[in-house]
Amino acid sequence: MNIRHLLGSLMLCFTLLYSSLSMSNEPFDGQLLALQHQWVKVNYTLTDDAQSEGFEQLLVQAKIMAEQYKERAEPLVWLGIIQSSYAGAKGAFGALSLAKEARKSLERSLAMDDLVLSGSAYTSLGTLFHKVPGWPIGFGDDGDAKMMLEKAITLNPKGIDSHYFYGEYLFDKRDYAEAKEHLLLALDAPTRDNRSLADQYRRAEIQQLMVKVDKKLQKKH
Repeated sequence: MNIRHLLGSLMLCFTLLYSSLSMSNEPFDGQLLALQHQWVKVNYTLTDDAQSEGFEQLLVQAKIMAEQYKERAEPLVWLGIIQSSYAGAKGAFGALSLAKEARKSLERSLAMDDLVLSGSAYTSLGTLFHKVPGWPIGFGDDGDAKMMLEKAITLNPKGIDSHYFYGEYLFDKRDYAEAKEHLLLALDAPTRDNRSLADQYRRAEIQQLMVKVDKKLQKKH
């Protein structure tokens, strides 16, 4: 990591720390949007120790918000997203415990409101069930993953995330033709209000997966 990137990472971590102290003064929608924007920066622009520190600060913020708004399901969804993203960044070491916590957060959100954030909880849960190892190591289950990812598409038929993660699932199941259909739908999804940067990074991920899908399809012909 060069000096410029290190300084930028430190500044972001200080910003996240300051935000965690001041979030409670913001209205609910502002807090949730700030959490979403900060997740984008940590998830996509930081690496290694700086990313871990960023996720730790995001976890603090999300837990504070979930405690502050116990009657709302949205903070629990984002707590689960942050926990699962951090698990993915950690890899094998410490990832499973974070994945289990993410599952609890997401299931709690659905118990409060099964339509919360247009199916985002189902998308995240489905992705967890798909990527976490199965029994006896973890709770992964492809059947549950498929069911939840399809439920997410039912709730958000034009969603970029719902189609991307289902496309990723289908790619891993070697159903390349259907995977491509969902990736194309993800690329055609309308840009979300106040989430343009997140959509920009997501579309880059979709394009990368599309290249892999096309290579697999070409081999079949």
